[in-house]
Amino acid sequence: MAATTILGASLAVVGPLHYVAPEKFESFTATAFPDDTRTWVLRHGAIETGLGLGLLVPATRKLALAGLVAYGAHLGYHAYRTLAS
Repeated sequence: MAATTILGASLAVVGPLHYVAPEKFESFTATAFPDDTRTWVLRHGAIETGLGLGLLVPATRKLALAGLVAYGAHLGYHAYRTLAS
């Protein structure tokens, strides 16, 4: 199984879990998103679900990979900004 398929399946499973058990994601989400953490948990769940599904479909895989890089940059920026202040 290709790495992108494994990653896509993982994200497609973990994304909806943000809605099923958001409290499980709040502790580490609060580090980068201390304000309105629950909303950010739910947003990230939607993003991860979309990226996961995009990685599973060959026709959208390249776009999803670009989105994954942007998502990683988004998370990294917010973590750095919060921790640096």
